[in-house]
Amino acid sequence: MASEEASLRALESLMTEFFHDCTTNERKREIEELLNNFAQQVGAWRFCLYFLSSTRNDYVMMYSLTVFENLINKMWLGVPSQDKMEIRSCLPKLLLAHHKTLPYFIRNKLCKVIVDIGRQDWPMFYHDFFTNILQLIQSPVTTPLGLIMLKTTSEELACPREDLSVARKEELRKLLLDQVQTVLGLLTGILETVWDKHSVTAATPPPSPTSGESGDLLSNLLQSPSSAKLLHQPIPVLDVESEYVCSLALECLAHLFSWIPLSASITPSLLTTIFHFARFGCDTRARKMASVNGSSQNCVLGQERGRLGVLAMSCINELMSKNCVPMEFEEYLLRMFQQTFYLLQKITKDNNAHTVKSRLEELDERYEDALVLLLTEVLNRIQFRYNQAQLEELDDETLDDDQQTEWQRYLRQSLEVVAKVMELLPTHAFSTLFPVLQDNLDVYLGLQQFVVTSGSGHRLNITAENDCRRLHCSLRDLSSLLQAVGRLAEYFTGDVFAARFNDALTVVERLVKVTLYGSQIKLYNIETAVPSVLKPDLIDVHAQSLAALQAYAHWLAQYCSEAHRQNTQQFVTLISTTMDAITPLINTKVQDKLLLSACHLLVSLATTVRPVFLISIPAVQKVFNSIIDASAQRLTDKAQVLVCRALSNTLLLPWPNLPESEQQWPLRSINHASLISALARDYHSLKPSAAATQRKVPLNDTKVIIHQTLSVLEDIVENISGESTKSRQICYQSLQESVQVSLALFPAFIHQSDVTDEMLSFFLTLFRGLRVQMGVPFTEQIIQTFLNMFTREQLAESILQEGSAGCRVVEKFLKILQVVVQEPGQAFKPFLPSIIALCMEQVYPIIAERPSPDVKAELFELLFRTLHHNWRYFFKSTVLASVQRGIAEEQMENEPQFSAIMQAFGQSFLQPDIHLFRQNLFYLETLNTKQKLYHKKIFRTTMLFQFVNVLLQVLVHKSHDLLQEEIGIAVYNMASVDFDGFFAAFLPEFLTSCDGVDANQKNVLGRNFKMDRDLPSFTQNVHRLVNDLRYYRLCNDSLPPGTVKL
Repeated sequence: MASEEASLRALESLMTEFFHDCTTNERKREIEELLNNFAQQVGAWRFCLYFLSSTRNDYVMMYSLTVFENLINKMWLGVPSQDKMEIRSCLPKLLLAHHKTLPYFIRNKLCKVIVDIGRQDWPMFYHDFFTNILQLIQSPVTTPLGLIMLKTTSEELACPREDLSVARKEELRKLLLDQVQTVLGLLTGILETVWDKHSVTAATPPPSPTSGESGDLLSNLLQSPSSAKLLHQPIPVLDVESEYVCSLALECLAHLFSWIPLSASITPSLLTTIFHFARFGCDTRARKMASVNGSSQNCVLGQERGRLGVLAMSCINELMSKNCVPMEFEEYLLRMFQQTFYLLQKITKDNNAHTVKSRLEELDERYEDALVLLLTEVLNRIQFRYNQAQLEELDDETLDDDQQTEWQRYLRQSLEVVAKVMELLPTHAFSTLFPVLQDNLDVYLGLQQFVVTSGSGHRLNITAENDCRRLHCSLRDLSSLLQAVGRLAEYFTGDVFAARFNDALTVVERLVKVTLYGSQIKLYNIETAVPSVLKPDLIDVHAQSLAALQAYAHWLAQYCSEAHRQNTQQFVTLISTTMDAITPLINTKVQDKLLLSACHLLVSLATTVRPVFLISIPAVQKVFNSIIDASAQRLTDKAQVLVCRALSNTLLLPWPNLPESEQQWPLRSINHASLISALARDYHSLKPSAAATQRKVPLNDTKVIIHQTLSVLEDIVENISGESTKSRQICYQSLQESVQVSLALFPAFIHQSDVTDEMLSFFLTLFRGLRVQMGVPFTEQIIQTFLNMFTREQLAESILQEGSAGCRVVEKFLKILQVVVQEPGQAFKPFLPSIIALCMEQVYPIIAERPSPDVKAELFELLFRTLHHNWRYFFKSTVLASVQRGIAEEQMENEPQFSAIMQAFGQSFLQPDIHLFRQNLFYLETLNTKQKLYHKKIFRTTMLFQFVNVLLQVLVHKSHDLLQEEIGIAVYNMASVDFDGFFAAFLPEFLTSCDGVDANQKNVLGRNFKMDRDLPSFTQNVHRLVNDLRYYRLCNDSLPPGTVKL
């Protein structure tokens, strides 16, 4: 090695270069490798000791401390005793000499390194470690340093990491517990001394003759006179150094309380002192003084005083969160209650003679005014009329991770505030919002007078730049206010429907008027002076008016129920007018945003409101006819799906408040069949036919027809799947031909993954929603077709297209089989052998060794469902056998298939995918809970300890540490089936097979595993075994090469 001085200069130069902006990543890697090599050299710590005492470079100091940290935590066992003594002596001296000048993060790191040595060597080789800390605390000059050391010791020794054996962890905790009484006494003394020292100058004012009697009464009832007197003392004013010392002491207490048990060490005087400091958080006087004086120094002092209160309450919370409170601590709980109640009283108490109740009533009134003021301010902030410059700075184009623009996020958050005020003060909120909406509506509704006819259509005759700008602001504001009105819809329904009916009716009538107005004069197609600005504004207002009306669908549904009883014409007019507003917009020439808003409103009317007369409204019939008209131009995919869903639901969903006899099912069934037949007309023509004259359709056109038809049909089925049996029957009757065509087409497109994906999505939806209506014979035909088509070659072709439509195809196929194997009864049991063979002989070999998670989760869910719902396929139990043997030892069938499934589960635990691991562990545990899987003879005798071995290896390798609790419980559940075998045979065999530990260490591990048979003790023993095994390997790896172990 070079000289210490030269090495220091070289290291400073390297560190400066490493953190310089111009240094390349490649050069940084070179420097990093150089530094790592230096740190690995024997005796490198001596240079680091010199660096620490001779440099002021923060990077160099931090690097040097990292070298020490690595030496102590990973190589300490192999460091010569003389070197250890020198390090134990030098580092504390260095800390003591420089702690006031070191940057706080270097000082804290150095404290931690010294504590790390104590973690390894105290008390045997570092007997004065804790004594030194106590001495530091007791000396006024070094009290802060001692408290930092104490807190670090509590953090690192009471709850150490896994690089210590469990025995050492227990020893450290016992050593610390022996010091608790002394430590708590010291901390109490520090806090009391500071408090008393600064309380001397604080004069206690005489009691005011007007002071409220209720406070004194509470004090007498809930507190002893002495504590009441103490807690009424004025809060002292602390200097900065005293505040710093107290904050460190309270931080120490909070961490100590997180792990020490409740005992006599926690004295009444300590509790009282902590509550004294909690009062700093209630000191409104200090906060007022800070705000009045206004200086930054006063504000900081006020914040620090408040922080002391927070730290003291953290100590209280740590004590109150204890799960186990000894019987003798009743007085302690009473004292806690008394003093906490006093703090609450202090926070809510007014200086005048008002009671808490009247104070809260005053707060209500003040909050009412404040909330209305807040609402007004928020509404102003979202309006361009008042806040244009700031709002136009918000980005309304770039989408964030939640698919919102900056403007949309701001508006949504503002509307949540509006909704919260509506929830608290509905009348005030409505009376504040509605006039603002009305002002902007008047501008919008007044635009009709400016519409003139031009050669190419209609034009908005507003051309002045200032007028266009004002119109732009008004339209943007109207769009926002319409969203606000829609957000408030939920506060008019349910129990408050009748009470707020008139307000809601006013809103809905206004919204219906606005939507009809926009559709009639076609503002969305009008020419404007600034088309790039005003046209999107007009479209947005129209779309938002439809969306706001849709938000009131549940209110309309409640009104529908009332109207059914009262037969009111008003409701019929509302719905008919709404349909008059919607129908002109369901057109290919209408912009997508507006078209989709109209479609969504139509779906809500058909699905949520469900008026009996909906299908008879001329506007609805017009939409129906345009959809089934073969010559009509098709809407965009999404709009087509929504309109077809609305029309289907209008015909299929039962009308509310009507008996079955009045539902007109025969007529609705005929109309629904006509609808589906028209929608699937082109699709049906694709069916393979024996006729030689069959029309040849180009592949791409065929794909388009399949996509367009199946997306609509799948959506219709999905939306009816949870409805009544009658609705599903009618739906399947209409779909029958389409389903048969799909099955006939499937083999022809087996190599077209995108088409197969859509077909299987459709079949999956059918199986989930309409399998009862499909009937057993046809369902069997579908399953058999799929099983025949998905050969091993086809599966491989699909799966090996990683992350593609091919994998989705296989996953959907497996999902269909999941539905099949769960079906009760015997109808589909004959398919079980084929399904299991497909899983284990065709799918599993392809995916087993692939790192990709594709298909795996679905395959294992299918295997689990197969076992869970078809247990008797593997284990046949008879009542006679149960009676004769006293226990049910089932007869095993299909053993090879069962063993193969279990082996697949075992293999999955060796793979890195934590989600698959969690899922499969849950499946095994469920099978054990429901079916006693671990108790079955085949599992108990041939698989049990293989699974235990795999799970223990997973714990040792820390590959799935997030699941260690679940793994520990699973190991217990398996071992509990045969505890004798586990302790006598498995555990010795497991330890024998462990590498990286010697024979003596294996014996210690075996002896330390107690033969406890309850869950908490057993899992504790498992985690101890795993921890100590890792610790021994770490120790053995840290020894220098050639070390002889005796």
